[in-house]
This record gives sequence, structure tokens and C-alpha cells, in this order.
Amino acid sequence: MNTIPVTDSVLTVEPRGLDKLWSFTRRLEISLAHVRGATFDPGANNEPKGLRAPGLAVPGKWAGTFIKDGEKSFWNLSAPCATIVIELTDEHCARLVLTSTDPRDTVDAINTAIQQR
Repeated sequence: MNTIPVTDSVLTVEPRGLDKLWSFTRRLEISLAHVRGATFDPGANNEPKGLRAPGLAVPGKWAGTFIKDGEKSFWNLSAPCATIVIELTDEHCARLVLTSTDPRDTVDAINTAIQQR
């Protein structure tokens, strides 16, 4: 699970609990200028993740950086029904695939913050 606060200029992703260890990530801070958009996407769980580099990959839990077709993505996913996908530009990763406690509200908050920029 993740905490995903959004301010008027920064999107922050903070893995919680053991997810910090498994994903090798304490916090990601991304300028909203680099966020293209967010979607609620429970089906993302079924997508090929690519090569793990580094992280955890076991059925039902993906955490860390994955590389597919030369593109890096950050995954911290444990509840497929609560999955959001955040598309990025000019960042270390091209997308974030995350579990959120309230995925629809999180997606709305991110997209609203982008539009108000």
C-alpha cells in the first residue's frame, strides 16, 4: 500500500510498512509538471511487468523497479482491485503502478492538480 499526497506542485509516493523494504524505495517526489495523468486500472495487475531491477515479484505482490522494452516502471502493487497508473514524462520511470487505499479519489486529486497547474 502507498500514501500518495498531492500538493499544488508535487506528487509524493510513500510506500508503507514492509513495502519500503521490498520496493527499495522510501519516497518518490515528482513535480506535477512531469505527471501526464492518472487512471484507475485494476487490469494493470495482469500486464507483463518486465525484468525486476531491484524489487520483489511474487504472485499478488510486485514492488520495485521493473524494465520492459527499455522502459522503467515503478510498481508497488498488492491489491489489484485498488490499482492506479500514473503516467510520467522526463522522469526516471515512465509510469507508476500503485495500490491506493482510495484509488478513485487519488486519481481525481492527481488529475485535478494537473489541470490547475
